[in-house]
This record gives sequence, C-alpha cells and structure tokens, in this order.
Amino acid sequence: MSIRQILEQEEHVRFSEHAQFSDASRGRLYPEEPAENDVRSCYQRDCDRILHSKSFRRLMHKTQVFLQPEGDHYRTRMTHTLEVARVARTIARALRLNEDLTEAIAFGHDLGHTPFGHAGEVALSEVMGREFHHNEQSLRVVDELEKGGQGLNLTYEVRMGILGHTSGSRMPETLEGQIVRKADQIAYINHDIDDAIRGGVLTENDIPQEISDVLGHTHRDRINTLVTNMIFHTRKTGVLGMEDMVDKTMQDLRNVMFERVYKNPVAKGEESKARRILQELYEYYIRHPEALPADFQPQISFDGMPRVVCDYIAGMTDKYAMYKYSELFIPTAWQMRD
Repeated sequence: MSIRQILEQEEHVRFSEHAQFSDASRGRLYPEEPAENDVRSCYQRDCDRILHSKSFRRLMHKTQVFLQPEGDHYRTRMTHTLEVARVARTIARALRLNEDLTEAIAFGHDLGHTPFGHAGEVALSEVMGREFHHNEQSLRVVDELEKGGQGLNLTYEVRMGILGHTSGSRMPETLEGQIVRKADQIAYINHDIDDAIRGGVLTENDIPQEISDVLGHTHRDRINTLVTNMIFHTRKTGVLGMEDMVDKTMQDLRNVMFERVYKNPVAKGEESKARRILQELYEYYIRHPEALPADFQPQISFDGMPRVVCDYIAGMTDKYAMYKYSELFIPTAWQMRD
C-alpha cells in the first residue's frame, strides 16, 4: 500500500461524512496513472501544480485594489490568494473537511485575473465585445494555457471550485469549494479595508457604528468574527453559512467598501489610463499577430486572434503591460555619437 493510499484511508477516519474524499474524486480531464510510490493525494498534487505554475508566480505583480501603490505592505493578487487560502483552510479544518482540496481551489481561484485589477476586466470586456470574467479565465488558464498549452490537468473538484468561486457563478458542488467562495469575500473585504486605511482613503471611523458593533472594531476582530461565526453556525445547523445578522452585516460592509473605496477617485483615479494601455495593446496585437510570443502562435489557428490576444494580455502583470506599452508606443531617445 502506497503512502497516498494510507492517507486516503485516514481521510475516512478524520473527515466529516460531508467532506470530499480524495479517493472519490471524479478524476482529471485526462486520466493519469498514479505513481507506484506516490506520497500525495490527488488534491495535494493539484496544490503543487498550481503553486509551481507561471501564472501563480505572476500574481505577485498583479493589482489587488490600488494601482502601483507606493509602499511595500499593500496587497497584491498573490497576498490576497494566500490570505484566502488561510481563511478557507481554517474553516475547512474546523468542519473536518478536505483541507488539501480547499487549498488547491484557493490557490487557483484568481489565476485568470488581468493586470490592473478589475479595470483590466473592463478593458478586455470592451475590446472583446462580451463580458470578460476572471473566474472563467482562471479555469482556462489551468485547463489550456499553462505548461505551453498543455494545461495542469487538475481534478474536476478543483476546476469547478475555481469556476464557481465568484458570486453569480454556478455554486461549487463541494463544501470545500463553497468555503473558498465565502473565504474570498471575508479576505478581500477586510484586507481592502486595511489597505484603504493605509492609503488614507478610509479611516476606522468611516465604518458605520452598527457594522462595527456586530463585526468588531479592528481588522483582527472582523476576521475572527466572520470565521468563527461561520464555523459555529455551520456546526450547529449543519448548513454551511453564517448567522443571518452577521451575513447581512458583512454585505453591508461590502456595500460601504464599494462606495468609499472601490469607486473612490483616489483609489481608482488611474484606471482610465490602465484601461487605455490594455486596449491599445490589444489593438496592436490584433494588427500584428507576428509580435505575439512563439508559444501563443499555435493557438491562433483554432482559437482565433481575439481570443489569443485576450489570453496574452490577461496573463500579463501590471509591470509587464506597462513595459510592453512603453516599448511599442513610447519613442526612445536617439543614441547620439559624440
């Protein structure tokens, strides 16, 4: 019996009956034979595949809320992803669910985010003539774009958790996927408050008293309230979720953040420039397909130019998008000889 098989047996002892067991996965897009001396469950393997991917590393240079913030402590997509993973794993562990599956979904949920945050989504939606959804792009990244077009060949449960992590998308079938969906909200609302206070666009006093009275007055207190309430309410009722008052208050806080931060001209003042950068890059590559990297060229024949250019731009980091824009559109000084 391999270590993987031992671990799979132990899951049936440790986990709740409502957990997604590793040996009950619906499998991968393309079947794989487990190695003879395999030491990882299928979901551990998915965690590692995502963690070692290029798209995961690029998250460190992609905007969360503030475009090109001056300071070392503002969140990026990478730090957001790690915070979601920790919140989700804490909840999953307390509910005796599959932490490895939870972590894999959390690691992969934002791989499809564009440079410049949601401004990039708006830009690509406009040039493509249809809505660009980062959750759908995240699934496309792991299925088709990673590893030079081979994809990561993840399990069904991880893939559907990634696709269903946003509100408005199909609810994930596993409780682990549903936890990541909620952990994403818990994490971004609270760390965005932290960044907004650091950036001077929000103060603790701007958060209505009735919200603070329920969730707490500090970053630590709010996170603790939301996580522990979800754990104890779920354990008590058997239904994944929070008490109605706490859940409603979190949504009220989210509304405050949209009004005070996400639509704030200080935080979002540069977004029109960011959209223009991406749209002009898009138009350039549509006219000059030969300028696309070599590993994107084979896609053109079966995906078409608009889709391939969208994939290329969506995968850029903020810095790389600005570098390519400068390289293509900003004239360089002549090197004059003496």
